[in-house]
Amino acid sequence: MDLGDYIHIGQKGIECAMWVSAPVLIFGLVAGFAVSIFQAATQISDASLAFIPKIGAVVVALLAFGPFMISKISEFTIFAFQQIASVVP
Repeated sequence: MDLGDYIHIGQKGIECAMWVSAPVLIFGLVAGFAVSIFQAATQISDASLAFIPKIGAVVVALLAFGPFMISKISEFTIFAFQQIASVVP
């Protein structure tokens, strides 16, 4: 394997990490934004109010996108092992 192959595997790894983390991060972001708007509108500044909806949103995202995330991780794992196996005699 030359440097280009290592860069390609690294690029695929970063791409896989982005695809896997995006649904959870987006759901958490939307929940946090909604809670912030609610807190600003009602002037409630309870710290636990900010965390509970975010945790719920992350759990929902994991349940909804779990199969997609596992398939992306398994695709990358198969790709990486195929690249390694092509080099090993």
